[in-house]
Amino acid sequence: MQSIDHFDLRSFDLNLLVAFDALMQDRSVTRAAARLKVGQPAMSHTLSTLRVLLQDELFVRVGSLMQPTPRAAALAGPVRAALAQMQAALHASPAFDPATEQRIIRLGFSSEVELLLIPELAAALRRAAPGVRLLSQPVERDDAHRLLDDGSLDLAVGCFQASVQRHQSQFLFDQALSCVFNPNRLPIKTPIALADYLALPHALVTFTNSLQGCLATALDEIGTELNVVAASSEFLTVLATVAAAPVITTIPTRMARLYGPRFGLTLSPVPLKLRLPAVAMVWPLQLDRDAASVWLRALVADILQTTERAACRLAAG
Repeated sequence: MQSIDHFDLRSFDLNLLVAFDALMQDRSVTRAAARLKVGQPAMSHTLSTLRVLLQDELFVRVGSLMQPTPRAAALAGPVRAALAQMQAALHASPAFDPATEQRIIRLGFSSEVELLLIPELAAALRRAAPGVRLLSQPVERDDAHRLLDDGSLDLAVGCFQASVQRHQSQFLFDQALSCVFNPNRLPIKTPIALADYLALPHALVTFTNSLQGCLATALDEIGTELNVVAASSEFLTVLATVAAAPVITTIPTRMARLYGPRFGLTLSPVPLKLRLPAVAMVWPLQLDRDAASVWLRALVADILQTTERAACRLAAG
């Protein structure tokens, strides 16, 4: 592809080429002005500017028409082709067909959302977009915006917010919490009483060196600590621990409903008012109207809604 001298083009108002093409089509300053919805004096000034810049008369009056000079005639074809190509580029809608798309989608998650979404998202992509591959990673709230900015992520799903104008977001759902335990290890009644909840040994998910883990902020707000005896960075590890040991855990209700029954665990409401941030999708503003991104975001939202209904059925059954 031929290189472009941007500085050279910067000194030339490309709107002059639009005026030149109109003059070529109409061979009249008056009619060209009407076509471009400008006054005749403005069009005459534009023609004068073109003559100075191109060092040629370009159009000479012959009777009632303006006839092009050889220089204008030579320019007419390339100028019209360039304008047509530019117009096509500006109005083109990028084609997107999930069935034929080939790309890697990079997703960042809060850990619990990844477990809720990725299995079903991967299955949906294999059905509808087999050429799309997923690369997901856990992302801390403070890192999500930086990773979206530098292109490391296409979409972040979790306890994130679009705190700056260069990002867009969509609310997905409010989070709730549930206790889960193995009734064969802990023969306790449901709903769990507050005194029992505070006294019973807990296993929690943590991504820091705090035993209070992901609940630390919510517990600090109400001035409470739990009796945590084990903590892990993996939700499935914590659920397996609760299935094997006489401990309870507190996890997001959606996950408790979906995975608790698979481990033979019983659900109970949390006897404390613990506030958690809502779950949302966040993406870079430059991808807001990208057809692939729009399709992916709709798919993510639909899967999470469907997963919630399935989790409710499992919990009820």
